[in-house]
Amino acid sequence: MSETSESLRRKIESAGDLQSVVRTMKALAASSIGQYENSVRALTDYYRTVELGLSACFRKSGPTSSMAKGATTDPDAVGAIVFGSDQGLVGQFNEIVADDAMEVLGALHGRAQVWAVGQRIHARLADAGLPLMGLFAVPSSVQAIAPLVGQILVAGETHHGRPEVTELHLFYNRPTSSAVYAPVRQRLLPLDDEWRRELIARPWPTKNLPEVLGDGTATLRSLIREYLFVSLFRACAESLASENASRLAAMERADKNIDELLEALKGTFHRLRQTGIDEELFDVVSGFEALPKARGDSERRRQ
Repeated sequence: MSETSESLRRKIESAGDLQSVVRTMKALAASSIGQYENSVRALTDYYRTVELGLSACFRKSGPTSSMAKGATTDPDAVGAIVFGSDQGLVGQFNEIVADDAMEVLGALHGRAQVWAVGQRIHARLADAGLPLMGLFAVPSSVQAIAPLVGQILVAGETHHGRPEVTELHLFYNRPTSSAVYAPVRQRLLPLDDEWRRELIARPWPTKNLPEVLGDGTATLRSLIREYLFVSLFRACAESLASENASRLAAMERADKNIDELLEALKGTFHRLRQTGIDEELFDVVSGFEALPKARGDSERRRQ
């Protein structure tokens, strides 16, 4: 079916409108990436303060809390949190983190309690047969991350009479310099023994050594909760930055494809228009050439 100038003009207008939407989404994604990356950088000082508090507790009495022991004895107390997306146009973002989570969780003893952040990652994990304990919506801004982390921590402490989670795994995508993002797997609980020894050996920043007042175990558990909060906040922010980086890359590809489509459509439109002009000129020239002959025939008939 041959194209007409009008149909091509409509396609060019539609492609232009779609390109405007794509470029708007590119601008929003780029702006969001900076917002979430800034929030991660802002956590640095607070995370360092929490580490210093844990260092002081470990110096005094070591990891006395069950949350800091080297292993868990209850397979039902294993939890996992997987960060994905609620929306599409993110390429393989959800597939990559889901495959990484399934690889690790499949090797664990027992069946982990899994909480998914994002409808699309939840659906993929459900299709894989993982025992999903809950679904959380992906935050739409930095301000919405802290309430989400609070909900996750409450869900992890107790769920329908199950024991408190004492082994916790975290899966999300992190922005990278060499690529758009890369999957990250992290065991938050039990606390890593090597990391704990590193904290104990770390020099105190001042000449006044710290002193833990009151119940050291209660203080340690509070600091561990803050450590979990910071870790989950950072994971969520980095996952959101990765999601928007993936969306930005997808929109850049779409923008390039639309540019190529517009170039092809405009080329076809100009060729069709030139063909129409050539046909009109040919008709004019043919008509002009036919005038002397018609005029001669008319004169001969009059004679």
